[in-house]
Amino acid sequence: MSSKPTFDHARIEQLPRSNSEPCGHNHTLETPISVDGTPVLGERYEVAARGGRAVRLKKGQTIRIINTHGTQVCDTWAFSSDNLNEFMSWEHGRAWLNGLIPNVGDSLMSNRRRPIMTLTADTSPGIHDTLMAAWGLFRYMTLGVEGYHDNCADNLRLAFKAIGIDAPEVPQPLNLWMNIPVNEKMKVDWCPPVSQAGDYVELRAEMDCIVAMSSCPQDIIPINGEDCTPVEVHFEVHA
Repeated sequence: MSSKPTFDHARIEQLPRSNSEPCGHNHTLETPISVDGTPVLGERYEVAARGGRAVRLKKGQTIRIINTHGTQVCDTWAFSSDNLNEFMSWEHGRAWLNGLIPNVGDSLMSNRRRPIMTLTADTSPGIHDTLMAAWGLFRYMTLGVEGYHDNCADNLRLAFKAIGIDAPEVPQPLNLWMNIPVNEKMKVDWCPPVSQAGDYVELRAEMDCIVAMSSCPQDIIPINGEDCTPVEVHFEVHA
């Protein structure tokens, strides 16, 4: 990305200061899977294009997240149900893995350096991202967006509020299917996913946790496919 960032400091100061508060609103707030996020096991749920959803998992349950069209990035978070200040953390996770992308069988670590989830299946080529922060309104503002733009950071906040809780912050997500190659000069690029329609990953909960997902609303660069069109993904929870 070569766009020179711009900063509207006055506008930034008018937006919420709390990391729990969204900068805007979309359908995420009105479409929880249930009042408290408890799923029906085996039922397939949609994370609509540009929106988010949250789901509660018990220890030992597995969530299957499906790239329905093959082109969609899904920002994914996990927070401990017992303590929302413990969450899947990629600054800790990369150190544990000694790498940038988890493989099947790898533990996904919390900021307290213990497994919160395990990657148990991946039918895609395994290209995901653990480097990039969730895009928020502030990022879109640097690209010249005026007014509100749906964004993954707000989708987390709104998905949590939809089930009656506040996300304490917006950690670095596991960006499923996001293709951020790193070259020999340690520079990165922003490329379309290499996954196919129907590819999925499965994550097993290693503690009671709340998983939030955002069907990335990025429509400026081809991170969601060459035509820059966000679409829905789906998920199921199994015992």
